[in-house]
Amino acid sequence: MIEADPPRRIAIVEDDPHVMAHFVDIISASPTLEICATAGTLAEARAMIPLDPDLVLSDIGLPDGSGLDFIPELKAGSRCKTLVVTAFGDRDTVVTALSAGADGYLLKDSSPDVILHGIHVTLMGGAPISAAAAVYLLDRLRQREPDPVIRSEPGLEHLTPREIELLKVFARGQSYKEAARSLGISPLTVGNHVKAIYRKLEVNSRGEAVYAAMRRGDLQV
Repeated sequence: MIEADPPRRIAIVEDDPHVMAHFVDIISASPTLEICATAGTLAEARAMIPLDPDLVLSDIGLPDGSGLDFIPELKAGSRCKTLVVTAFGDRDTVVTALSAGADGYLLKDSSPDVILHGIHVTLMGGAPISAAAAVYLLDRLRQREPDPVIRSEPGLEHLTPREIELLKVFARGQSYKEAARSLGISPLTVGNHVKAIYRKLEVNSRGEAVYAAMRRGDLQV
């Protein structure tokens, strides 16, 4: 009989008890994940580094400091992945967090499914990034590279005008429901477009889709 792999160990750094409970509920619902530690302050977060979790779900704004200071310390003393889930979506914070070593960056208003998916993607070596963060990241690459845009190659499936329009809405940080209202279509239709976009761009999140479409030259925001 083949034994199942043990659950992946997740630590949470979050000072808001309601948000902490929300994250606990999301992680507890997955049979392949378990919570090994929680922290509400920077000091508590630093103290749990020796526990060597597989992934740390980390906020940025903490009562006694910043998660931006914690991330490089965690990376220096642990092999674990770091997924930032925060309310801060400004350009400087996004770029600083990713430069500090964060493996992914999501906003707190992301749905439970998006957060759970982000955790699993990060554990598998991916880099889930919110749509707004993807725009900032691409802007940073533009400043470093003279021509970072990769034009679509012959044979690749092109995005339809409606799919590009949907990605523009996502780049502004809107949810599926908000996108449906903005475009005058149903959430189900949004979901169908998203599946097609993911397949064409070979991505797994809205942020990656926005980033990939901009890199291909299909999207201008």
